[in-house]
Amino acid sequence: MVVMAVHQFAQCITCHAWSADQSMVALCPNSNEVHIYRLVEDKWEKVYVLQKHDQVISGIDWSARSNRIVTASHDRNSYVWNLEESEWVPTLVILRLNRAALCVQWSPKENKFAVGSGAKTICICYYEQENNWWVSKLIRKRHESSVTSVSWHPDNILLATTSTDGKCRVFSTLIKGVDAKDSKKGTSSDSKFGELIVQLDLSSSWTFGVKWSPSGNTLAYVGHNSMIYFVDDVGPSPLAQNVVFRDLPLRDVLFVSERKVIGVGFDCNPMVFAADERGIWSFVRYLGERKAVSSGSRYGSQFSEAFGKFYGQSKLGVNNDAVETSRTRGTVHENCINCIMPLGDHDTMIRRFSTSGLDGRIVVWDLENEQDLLE
Repeated sequence: MVVMAVHQFAQCITCHAWSADQSMVALCPNSNEVHIYRLVEDKWEKVYVLQKHDQVISGIDWSARSNRIVTASHDRNSYVWNLEESEWVPTLVILRLNRAALCVQWSPKENKFAVGSGAKTICICYYEQENNWWVSKLIRKRHESSVTSVSWHPDNILLATTSTDGKCRVFSTLIKGVDAKDSKKGTSSDSKFGELIVQLDLSSSWTFGVKWSPSGNTLAYVGHNSMIYFVDDVGPSPLAQNVVFRDLPLRDVLFVSERKVIGVGFDCNPMVFAADERGIWSFVRYLGERKAVSSGSRYGSQFSEAFGKFYGQSKLGVNNDAVETSRTRGTVHENCINCIMPLGDHDTMIRRFSTSGLDGRIVVWDLENEQDLLE
């Protein structure tokens, strides 16, 4: 059984995050609030409502070790929430933005977090013990449009970003006094803050959902043109390849292992991509399917189905939804999936993950019986 649980929390969910033990989930129901639910006797009960932002919350992340929640909002602010006794206490982070904050993520060591914004700027935030507050350093004049997603490299220094300018970039976020230099990490620990390590101009459309593989050797991100991009040897001479698929665009991705990726998006059903022994990436199947159709028949059927649907609607005046493959595959989501999060210990292999979408559902997926994904 792939789908482990389905929970209807709201009419729409923009983002969600889990506590370290997965006993609580924090979500934003497309508003300026964060709702935190706790699992009590197989039922989810709302136990906290975090209210501080003035506009829609666009990003949320929950640190595993320090148990802190960070939120980012269209009101251009970010808050770090600490659980003191039985109350979540917010601390304002001065981002110095003049446009909306769009995404946020804790670094692996949880001593920094990154905020992407509509101001073409990335804010790298860290805690100043002397002044007892969170401050930010900005990476400016690198993006030509809004920053849609951020992802930390396992080394805690490199940060990958995607943008609506169609590019994926990797920056150094080394901050003196916060990050200790390590001679074993090579160029990443020698670079300066804000230095552009590589710029990938592979997409002709908006880009989203960038992620690193567990080892940090491979980078994956998606384009709004129904393509997914994989980059090895990130640096001056990266090795890049792309996979074209016929279905609706993706919004987010997750490495479940070094050579397996789950993509989610407008097709409402997770898609599986894998690399063979030569390192060539390809689409495998939908998560609810056992086998994928060959590429030739897939593109052929795409044309015939599209033509058949057009002919049926325009000539016969009927709504021929039966030819839409994304509707016949069967899925638990009924609208765009915009977020995918790992569950449990995910250093090398992820066996469980969750997805949330515009249908207001959070779905927990279990790959334990999917042998082709665990190989």
